[in-house]
Amino acid sequence: MLVHTVTFKQARQLVPVVLPLGAVIGFDGGTTTVVLLAVGVTLASLGFAALNWSRFGYTDGPTAVVVTRGLLARSARTVPRDRIRGVEVEGPLLHRLLGLVRVRIDAAAGATTAEGEEVVVDGVTRAEGERLRAGLLQRRPAPDGAVDPAAPEAAPATEELARFDPRWLLYAPLAGSYLAVPVAAVGALFRLLDELPRQLRPDVDGVHLTGWLAVVLAVGTALVLLALGAVIGAAVVNWGFRLVRRDGALVADRGLVTRRHTELEVDRIRGVSVSAGLGLRWAGAARVSALVTGLGAAQRRGQLLPLGPRAEADRLAGLLVEDPGELRRHPAAARRRQVVRSVAPGLVVTVVGGALAALLGWWPALAAGLGLALLGVPVGLARYAALGHRAGARSFAVRSGWLVQEQVVLQRRAVVGWQVRQSPFQRRAGVATVVACVGAGSGGYAAVDLAAGDVVPFTRAASEEWAGTLAP
Repeated sequence: MLVHTVTFKQARQLVPVVLPLGAVIGFDGGTTTVVLLAVGVTLASLGFAALNWSRFGYTDGPTAVVVTRGLLARSARTVPRDRIRGVEVEGPLLHRLLGLVRVRIDAAAGATTAEGEEVVVDGVTRAEGERLRAGLLQRRPAPDGAVDPAAPEAAPATEELARFDPRWLLYAPLAGSYLAVPVAAVGALFRLLDELPRQLRPDVDGVHLTGWLAVVLAVGTALVLLALGAVIGAAVVNWGFRLVRRDGALVADRGLVTRRHTELEVDRIRGVSVSAGLGLRWAGAARVSALVTGLGAAQRRGQLLPLGPRAEADRLAGLLVEDPGELRRHPAAARRRQVVRSVAPGLVVTVVGGALAALLGWWPALAAGLGLALLGVPVGLARYAALGHRAGARSFAVRSGWLVQEQVVLQRRAVVGWQVRQSPFQRRAGVATVVACVGAGSGGYAAVDLAAGDVVPFTRAASEEWAGTLAP
């Protein structure tokens, strides 16, 4: 109740109602109003927290986990144990001060609540959280059932797969997700200052500069603060990251303020994804995520390496899924298609700009179109260079993407179907896009502009003989 009261977890739902009401009543914006609002919201938060606590319960049964909640509309969520794919024990700062944790249960087939979360058991003791984590991912007994209950339980062997090096935090300013953290923080700060009464706002009278010096100083300061905020954000999320393999599970620990302990079953991992944006590729870095059956697109809990050198990412990926070998390049027709698709927007702007220049004498659009068309050539070549595929003895790989390049390595047994797409332009060029349909990750991974003659050999080598039915 204290955690939910302090964080206004339930009372935040009243904001869309309180703001229009305040506008109708016409608050004067004085200090007394602010204090009364703060007290009222706190009392409302306490009331909601008490109701939520009194109507919440969970049962950890031998075959399923049942979570009940709700005051007027009661709901009961039942998750069979054999559908659980991962468990995360999360300890935010306030929880840790009170000796509590939050347990998130990742279940197969999109088991999310209305708030977009997995099944959550919030506010249990640390010991109870560890008991749930260990019990929910308990390994199945041997098929012959020959287990001696009197025999002492052997300590699980632990193998460290990866450990985060603090020097890797320097990659954070090159990753878009970490750059968004300081931008969001600055936006929230300005919004808070704008909502405060005028007498409570700080009066800052800074140094006034004009000309190019002011522009350079402002841009330089913004870039430094942005990079520093990205590094701090990455450190808060990933500090002390350690990935180990223990007792048939991958266990990841991370976090400075909020400590997270995540477990994923190794038997449920069907592949890995090694991704890197432009900045990370320039610095020779990448990120690694596990593709787990039934986990869907839960990228945060499937993340195995948040940031690191590309060599470290490839090494970690090779430990979990066999490397099929060096990727094969796609045909020359794919290169032509990628270049044409990248140049086409610039050509359209050039035509429109030429018409504006001829009719109105307005030349900037024509110059911008020519610049975009010229820039499209290296972009198209880079998009083509990112394409690749390879089928090995027990796994296969596909790669695509320019802004964010992703190389996915999947086990052959992960494939549940193939989809071949071919537009009229692709048919004329003799290429096709082949999508491997899997029950993990985003659900499908594509080999873009593969030579039409390689479709059947690739699909057959990357799955089973049944893929030969794709042959005409």
